[in-house]
Amino acid sequence: MRRIAVLNQKGGVGKTTSTVNVAAALARQGKRTLVIDLDPQAHATLHLGLMPGRSGPSMYESLTDNLPLEKIKKTVAPNLDVCGSHIDLAAAEVELISMVGREMILRDLMAPEIKNYDYVLMDCPPSLSVLTLNALCGAGEVLIPLQAHFLALHGLSKLLETIHLVSKRVNRELKVAGVVVCMYESGTRLGTEVVEDLDTFFDKRRNNTAPWADAKVFKSKIRRNIRLAEAPSFGQSIFDYSPTSRGAEDYASLCLELVGLQVPEREEIATPDDPPLIIKTEPDEDSVPVAKTTQKPESVKQPEQLPIVSRPAPAPMVYQRPDIAQVVPKPHVMAPKPAPAERETSWTFVTE
Repeated sequence: MRRIAVLNQKGGVGKTTSTVNVAAALARQGKRTLVIDLDPQAHATLHLGLMPGRSGPSMYESLTDNLPLEKIKKTVAPNLDVCGSHIDLAAAEVELISMVGREMILRDLMAPEIKNYDYVLMDCPPSLSVLTLNALCGAGEVLIPLQAHFLALHGLSKLLETIHLVSKRVNRELKVAGVVVCMYESGTRLGTEVVEDLDTFFDKRRNNTAPWADAKVFKSKIRRNIRLAEAPSFGQSIFDYSPTSRGAEDYASLCLELVGLQVPEREEIATPDDPPLIIKTEPDEDSVPVAKTTQKPESVKQPEQLPIVSRPAPAPMVYQRPDIAQVVPKPHVMAPKPAPAERETSWTFVTE
């Protein structure tokens, strides 16, 4: 059984979309697949058509009360089961702080399910928390979805450091399977440069003992596609919602590459969200030719024109500069105050 943790501490890079659609593609290939939703947001649970809190116990009861996965998982499609999540899972980190060996709980829970499945995919939260640590300790491989942007590339180094510490101290079997480029735009220069930097980084570390020594950048890139954003609102995978879209083609190709099968060369498929542009330079053979003629059409009675009334031209406007004496007010001159009258003083001498 291959245990794959889909992990990236940066949000919005396509973790949940990749987990659900890769699992659906594996199930269509006849592989018995289990999806474990470790994100308290429960987006993978919603994506597969289950309502958190209304579909029975979730991973919260499994991690805190040691409830077996057999009592949690629900079958959503042939060969595809899911262990749902709930918002209460956010409180599990606080409850597991004082528990000894809290990072090994998920690995012990998956042990009885080894013979029941071929693949187990774990959707991790966008943080390096106790839930993420449980996924790394229980997984054998790490699949890193990455958007071809500078900030996402910058956070990859921190993620690789965490994986290296876990593989060194807790899970020595942990390896990085590769990087999946999501929301890829081939027409941009930035996307091409990021992919080249990733290829150079992994090629220089082939003979290293790090967990990413055998990692690669998958050739199957997930192109930006509106159908992938619409599918979760219907509770369906991309193969059920729009099987002829580019998103379905990309994830089917990624599934074959992940399994190890030869990936067929990609062909452009006309999809409703990406209609082909057809420019006709020559007339079709079946089109009816239109004869060009210089003959004027029959005269059509024109409406009577109204008589033109001549009007006198308006007199030109002459600008007359106003007298500045009329525009600028005269300054107010205050009349001088009269000088105070001199006081007459009389001196009286008193003699005895």
